[in-house]
Amino acid sequence: MTPVERLETTSAVSARMSKQKSRNTGIEMALRKILHAAGYRYRVHRRPVKGVRREADLVFGPSRVAVFVDGCFWHGCPEHGTWPKNNADYWRTKIETNRRRDANTDAVLLEAGWLPVRIWEHEATEVAASRVIETVKERRRH
Repeated sequence: MTPVERLETTSAVSARMSKQKSRNTGIEMALRKILHAAGYRYRVHRRPVKGVRREADLVFGPSRVAVFVDGCFWHGCPEHGTWPKNNADYWRTKIETNRRRDANTDAVLLEAGWLPVRIWEHEATEVAASRVIETVKERRRH
């Protein structure tokens, strides 16, 4: 690959990646729709713990449940995650850093009395919603 071809590829990839949504993704919107229709109310894109710069996709305050909808590529899904061949070192570092941050976020939330729920983008929305509902119900009981 010539330097010009590499630059064009990098520019194309950069343009495509910049269009990736980080909020209000299709799975997130579908999950919110099911939960809302089932009578569950939540906050969207909030920090569950004050002073911690980590934002959950859905926050059930009274139950202290924080839901994260993780993309297979960005969060290194063991089932569907891929390792790009172009700029491999950069992407491996990026994805592994995301995974470490996710694990740290879960630990911080647990320590603060919150229960993190992680949903993969490939999960069936109904199954994911059921998991969230059961978790919130269980936390409400206690």
